[in-house]
Amino acid sequence: MTARKKIIVLGAGIIGACSALRLQRDGHDVTLLDRDEPGLGSSFGNAGSISGSGCIPMALPGMLRNVPKWLFDPLGPLSVRRSYALRAAPWLFQWIRASRLDVVRAAADALHALNAGPADGYRALLSPDQYGDLIQAAGCLHVWRKRPAGRTEALIRELRATHGERAEELGADAIRQLVPALGNTITAGLLLPDSAHIRNPHRLVQALVCNLAEAGGRVVRDEVRGIGFGAAGPDRVVTRMGSLRFDGLVVAAGAFSGRVASELGLRVPLEAERGYHLTVIDPSIRLPMPVAFGDHKFYATPMETGLRLAGTAEFAGLAAAPDWRRSEALLANARRVLPGLDGSGTSVWMGRRPSIPDSVPIIGPSPKHANVVLAFGHGHYGMCGGPGTGRLVADLVAGRAPFIDPTPYSAERFTRAAAA
Repeated sequence: MTARKKIIVLGAGIIGACSALRLQRDGHDVTLLDRDEPGLGSSFGNAGSISGSGCIPMALPGMLRNVPKWLFDPLGPLSVRRSYALRAAPWLFQWIRASRLDVVRAAADALHALNAGPADGYRALLSPDQYGDLIQAAGCLHVWRKRPAGRTEALIRELRATHGERAEELGADAIRQLVPALGNTITAGLLLPDSAHIRNPHRLVQALVCNLAEAGGRVVRDEVRGIGFGAAGPDRVVTRMGSLRFDGLVVAAGAFSGRVASELGLRVPLEAERGYHLTVIDPSIRLPMPVAFGDHKFYATPMETGLRLAGTAEFAGLAAAPDWRRSEALLANARRVLPGLDGSGTSVWMGRRPSIPDSVPIIGPSPKHANVVLAFGHGHYGMCGGPGTGRLVADLVAGRAPFIDPTPYSAERFTRAAAA
């Protein structure tokens, strides 16, 4: 039987909520700590699609030729603010290096091991009513004006096939039968029937946190001021209201995890990759499933709050003000491919994805402190990786054999790389 420990989980997003619930069910005394209401960070505004395998890293061979035109288009799919360019450069350099074929294949293996079957993972964490209310297994459709060719696209197909993700090529007529709202410029599609989507990501996190509380866990809203150390190492979280002592600490604070890691003596290549969304609250069209538009690099996902348009990546740091033109650009692009879309009645949002250059999150014990587990850096795959991460964190805290090999997610892979 697992020895009962007093554990603090920093961060009440999808990763923290899944980890805290798993740990509480293991018999630990868990406190989930966040400055904000659960689910209000990057988990709140994501596209909501959960892939059947979640194995495609963001850095891919051949993308380097596109980087210059992306970086110098302030409203393009990837942009860097001029004021942040020097600070972003080291991370972007590592990101480009991560597009080597050997790194991509290793990253795909690690992502698949962690992210495979996320819908079943949520089924284990939610009640049947919660699951039926929040998760919809309708597939996902990727579309283009013209199906891309070349080695990058061939590699994506290979990685999906290698990791067992079913994919069905569709022509223009089949696409419009499936999604009549799509415009005539769309001629090529790829249906991923094993994908699902979340009807409201914010409510999903809240449901997990509710289950945590019902299992006996605590949820505390307070601002973290630092980590306190005793004779044996870190033993308390210092907050605005006081100090909370722990036997074990799980760092799942998303894009803010780098600050905590620094206090623990660690340097990790974590970047706040800012994403935007615009939700059409009462859309004039209906989509039966999420649609990913490859030409414009955004998703359109039907949610209970409306039609969510989400995507793009912006590097501007943690504190810079949002550039709401990026949300407006999402709507403009959506109208080009969804000609019947009425954009009246909208809401906008910006969040900070916690991103690692090779797309593989850091999950595992701190190299410096045995009672600290790191769980951050999921980037675009947070909703896919929540259940697997929670399970892996619980295995590591319990000292039992992990359900997957934890080596690919270790923070030490970066210290080894630096030494090499």
